[in-house]
Amino acid sequence: MWPFLFRNQNMKFTQSLKKNRDFRTVYQQGKSFSNRYFIMYVQKNSLSCNYLGISVSKKVGNSVVRHRVKRLVREAYRLHEDMFNSGLNIVVIARPAARDAGYREVVSAILHLAHLHTILVKEDT
Repeated sequence: MWPFLFRNQNMKFTQSLKKNRDFRTVYQQGKSFSNRYFIMYVQKNSLSCNYLGISVSKKVGNSVVRHRVKRLVREAYRLHEDMFNSGLNIVVIARPAARDAGYREVVSAILHLAHLHTILVKEDT
């Protein structure tokens, strides 16, 4: 319990999209861009925090591979969370090529899609 005493109050904390209807709403009403590894749907919400959903189908690999891809995407987003605007529903769908992607490729792909969506607070050059 003690690590919570040192948590910075200015940090953003992204919630997870869990319900199927929430994913479908983002698919239907959001805008999408894709690259080699991922497809990213983004929809604005009226809240001050972001909601992140990650979808990895069986086409990507077995459960170990799918979970690894999810962890890589979640960590890439978490470490760059301060670069994203607030008030967004974001769904990231992994493509089969993501199976062989390393951490650096995942970070690069996520930031590339965020740049295409223009949801980054500050563009890095």
